[in-house]
Amino acid sequence: MRPPEVQSSMMQYPGQGDTPVNAYLSRPTTDGPHPGVIVIMEAFGLNDHIKDVADRFAREGYIAVAPDMYTREGNPDPTDINEVIKIMFSVPDSQAMADLDAAARHIKGQSDSNGKVGAIGFCSGGRYTLMFGCTSKNLDAAVDSAGGFIIQDDFPATRPVSPIDMVNELSCPLLGLFGEEDPNPSPEHADRLKEELDKHGKTYEMRMYPDAGHAFFADYRDSYKPIAAQDMWHRVLLFYGQHLRN
Repeated sequence: MRPPEVQSSMMQYPGQGDTPVNAYLSRPTTDGPHPGVIVIMEAFGLNDHIKDVADRFAREGYIAVAPDMYTREGNPDPTDINEVIKIMFSVPDSQAMADLDAAARHIKGQSDSNGKVGAIGFCSGGRYTLMFGCTSKNLDAAVDSAGGFIIQDDFPATRPVSPIDMVNELSCPLLGLFGEEDPNPSPEHADRLKEELDKHGKTYEMRMYPDAGHAFFADYRDSYKPIAAQDMWHRVLLFYGQHLRN
């Protein structure tokens, strides 16, 4: 049972082309105004773990929306990695950015919103978070947790621009959280991101966790690292407290 101070349900909001986007909404029952957070799913889809993360933010006083980024494409079988990758790469970046921007506008339009919205993404969602901060003016703080494929070797039609080449357009503070044992993004990719952030004078914080790989925050997977995950959660709340509450 969910705590009584949180209300959670599935909902829809109008995304790109006014297409209804499925999403999980979790919000505090206390009076606002509340900041908002967009929780961007991993490659595996809008699963119970992502919904739980949204609930955790709601218990901290945030209006949390977790969009189903595969609303149009349909969710893959999470046990079939080839199908997961196929669906993940089939989503056009332009569509994803439009759907996320619409989510931010939806939250800001709520009567109990304080007008500020952050985003946090994991795995492919971390990549989206970085791009979202570079393409939207509706985002006030971005958290990239292990966002892979930020440096591209090829450019399929669905992904025409490498995220690393967008950093000069970043318009909000960024918190990057990575693992030393992660091959994608590798520590070298994280270093390159830091170089670009410094080059363009962006506001950011970054933490590289030892003895942690990809998806170290995902408590339902073997990759989970509780010490790193607990430290990450603490840093995220401090970061959002600074940029979304003040």
